[in-house]
Amino acid sequence: MQIPVMAELAASGETADILFWVGCAGSFDQRAQKITRAFATILGKLGIKYAILGKEEMCTGDPVRRAGNEFMFQMMAYQNIQVLNNYNIKKIVTACPHCFNTLKNEYPELGGNYEVIHHTSFLQQLLNEGKIILKEGGSYKGKRISYHDSCYLGRANNIYEAPRKVLEALDAELVEMKRCRSNGLCCGAGGAQMFKEEEKGDVRVNIERTDEALGTGASVIAAACPFCNTMLTDGVKNREKEQEVKVMDIAELVAESMQ
Repeated sequence: MQIPVMAELAASGETADILFWVGCAGSFDQRAQKITRAFATILGKLGIKYAILGKEEMCTGDPVRRAGNEFMFQMMAYQNIQVLNNYNIKKIVTACPHCFNTLKNEYPELGGNYEVIHHTSFLQQLLNEGKIILKEGGSYKGKRISYHDSCYLGRANNIYEAPRKVLEALDAELVEMKRCRSNGLCCGAGGAQMFKEEEKGDVRVNIERTDEALGTGASVIAAACPFCNTMLTDGVKNREKEQEVKVMDIAELVAESMQ
């Protein structure tokens, strides 16, 4: 794939309308790389002028701040802000709610002020404007899809409608879990839990959440966060349901259903 990099654009005197913030998962995790490719495919098909930071992109610092290392967080944040401000970035789109929350709500107090959009909101906007045209009777028409609310998208930023509106546009049957929207259950990865072993308990959080999703009878569990995707995929594997149930990111569903 030909992905434009900010440094190359700047060298040739060009700018991008949007910076696509890929994030650590989207860059290094094999499963999340597919989400990155899907979203880049959508941007490419629509001819949107975008770029990524490439090697200049550092982790936003969300996990270290949640784990309690404030000093490390500020060092990482300042470095990112310096890079972003150097390129005069105004608008950032990211497929990770953790990056989204940190860039949107935590960077301004350190001097990083940008318009930050999560990819589900961005996709909804493109659908509303008629820029994304979906295939008639696409691959997901009539399929049961259950959407899992990411904590950092839902409760932290009140984004509940955008992902659901995108799924409805696919002509799918959206089935809600018992705990959804502001009552949604965490997948078990937030707050830097992704990178440590959980404390002893009766049941793993991701298994409990996966059981709720499987209970809806959905053949697709839609997520909008690479961490949630990992946890739910592990849960589906644990229940030996990976043949019947797929865990997909919303960008992947849209990329597959586009004309």
